Amino acid sequence: MLSLFRNAREKRLRAFWRLFFQIVLYLAVGALLGNLVFVAFALSSGELLGDGAADDMTMSPAFWAVSSAASLVAIVVSVWLAGRFFDRRPLSGFGLRLDRAWWLDLCFGLALGALLMVGIFLVELAAGWITITGTFDTIGGGPFVLAILSPLVTFLCVGIAEELFTRGYLLTNIAEGLNYPGLGARGAVLIAWVISSFLFGLLHLANPGTTVISTINISFAGLLLGAGYVLTGRLAIPIGLHITWNFFQGNVFGFPVSGLEPIGATFVSIDQGGPASLTGGLFGPEAGLLGLTAMVIGGLLIWLWVHVRHGKATIQAFIADPPVNRTQDAKVPNDNYYDISRES
Repeated sequence: MLSLFRNAREKRLRAFWRLFFQIVLYLAVGALLGNLVFVAFALSSGELLGDGAADDMTMSPAFWAVSSAASLVAIVVSVWLAGRFFDRRPLSGFGLRLDRAWWLDLCFGLALGALLMVGIFLVELAAGWITITGTFDTIGGGPFVLAILSPLVTFLCVGIAEELFTRGYLLTNIAEGLNYPGLGARGAVLIAWVISSFLFGLLHLANPGTTVISTINISFAGLLLGAGYVLTGRLAIPIGLHITWNFFQGNVFGFPVSGLEPIGATFVSIDQGGPASLTGGLFGPEAGLLGLTAMVIGGLLIWLWVHVRHGKATIQAFIADPPVNRTQDAKVPNDNYYDISRES
């Protein structure tokens, strides 16, 4: 019976239970921090909040930014604890070994997210589906520079948190759990990439305006984001791409972000028309054919980037390998990290 819970060879819990307990940890820490944030904002108002006042508070840009930061802390803490006690792996072993190559990949990811969203905007503008109604607009008033900080912090936290959980922890553990001789490490990573992308789509089911098409397309977005991880073993490209895709989509060009209207401020304000099947309509570009096309182009550019930098672009099989047990060889690093640049 113990074999259902513990891998005797690796001397740790099996992948399913590692994932289960990490999620439990995240929910517990997230609930604690979320309630603290809510109470702090409520007390700062100087009065008891009715339902309407609470709704107004939770829609404020500052509340979104602080809540996103709290969620990021909950993700980092839960992944660190799960890695320390369940996975036997340090936080750096989930794609966060911050060396020079990591930062270079991050810069590429940031540039790629911005480039893809600029392309979507220019295509819709050229097609006459967008009318620019203003520039440097704040939502709810106040100085633009201050108003734009809240969505910037929000998307920075969201990009890191979602990638650390979905790609860093989830994909890694699914790959380790599927790494059987009949499938092999690369096959396990490939299937984990697909499964984690599908789950990424399901995580957005609660967003406003969600449809079957938007969920499928968000799953494709998961494949795009996951490509940077499975080809490099680093979270740098996914994190950078995730941050700028969302920020440029919502707060540079004024599109909805996965069904959510922009908060804080936008560099450009728009009225959008055109066929929803192409533009994504009220859900935003992710739900349209233009967004899907950008994802395909983005995936090809990620492959090209890795290929040019390292001479080849291939699935990094080490993602599916369990961490090295320090008791076997104290000289071997416990994060089991393989630097793709060694292949150059």
